[in-house]
This record gives sequence, structure tokens and C-alpha cells, in this order.
Amino acid sequence: QVQLVESGGGLVQAGDSLRLSCATSGGTFSTYHMAWFRQAPGKERVFVAGSSWGGRSINYADSVKGRFTISRDNAKNSVYLQMNSLKPEDTAVYYCAAAKIRLTTTPGQYDYWGQGTQVTVSS
Repeated sequence: QVQLVESGGGLVQAGDSLRLSCATSGGTFSTYHMAWFRQAPGKERVFVAGSSWGGRSINYADSVKGRFTISRDNAKNSVYLQMNSLKPEDTAVYYCAAAKIRLTTTPGQYDYWGQGTQVTVSS
């Protein structure tokens, strides 16, 4: 059973930084494409950033380009999201997800999900 556990969320002020972590277990992490999604209240879950299994392909949502950085450590079975220059509109529950087939922006194509971590950015 593959498990993903996010951590690192919290309440910060606009302009601050946060680093989210996602630790995985129970699977072959190095073969998974990994991504971060977020879901704000009353809105759909949307893609934020993703990394192919080897890290050679990295994608970002336009709204976070230049501010967020995704990275992965296959030796630690973990993926990270460094978030800088946070804005109130970044407030959401952030989810880590793993895909076996391809790196995609579509939530339905991910096989495993974490429980989410809340990020709240005050103005």
C-alpha cells in the first residue's frame, strides 16, 4: 500500500516562504511522477507543480512560476515544494500525488494521494 504524507503547511503572511514535504512509503518512489496540487474552499483541485520520475521534466502552473520550486530526493522517497513570495491567493489545502504512467496536470490520472496540508497566507 502506497502512502503519501504531507507536512510543512501553516499560517504565514504575504511575502513569506514555506517548504512543503511529502514522504512516501510502500512503493517504488523513484518510478513515480510526482506532483503538488491545491484546492481552495469551494474550488476544484488544481495542478501546482510536477516532476517526472527522474526529475528531467518539471512543470509549473503559470500562477506559481518563478515563486515555487518542486524538487525530489529519490534516496529519501520524498518530494518538496519550496514556496516563496506567498500571496493570499495561494491559500489552499496542498496535496501531494503520485502517478505511475505519466506526468500530467489532471488530478484523475494520479494513482496515490496524500491527506493534504493547509497553507494559509494572510494579507
